[in-house]
Amino acid sequence: MNAVGACTPITRELDTAAMLKSRLFVDRRESALNEAGDFIIPKKEGVLDDSHIRGEIGEILLGQIAGRTSPDEITLFKSLGLAIEDLASAQHIYTKMLEKGAGTWVELGGSRGEM
Repeated sequence: MNAVGACTPITRELDTAAMLKSRLFVDRRESALNEAGDFIIPKKEGVLDDSHIRGEIGEILLGQIAGRTSPDEITLFKSLGLAIEDLASAQHIYTKMLEKGAGTWVELGGSRGEM
């Protein structure tokens, strides 16, 4: 499962039962501990603790920890968003548009190439 909508300590997309049934991975542990209501609310209920966060998505991508380990396992990725995720997505889309010759250049203050 991917949970990307609720991003405050008092809002959530998933109920406590769903959280307890899943292996939880996050984009950034510190952010989840402080901002993810999906995690914080069940923690305040006393049914899970910080160890329920199995790791960060980057640790899975680097092969440092295992993600899903069996077909029956439910994994949950709770994303609060990181600037690097936005930049990687933008770069991918930009590259694809260049390859297709699509898109329209839009000036956003300053001329092309200036920062």
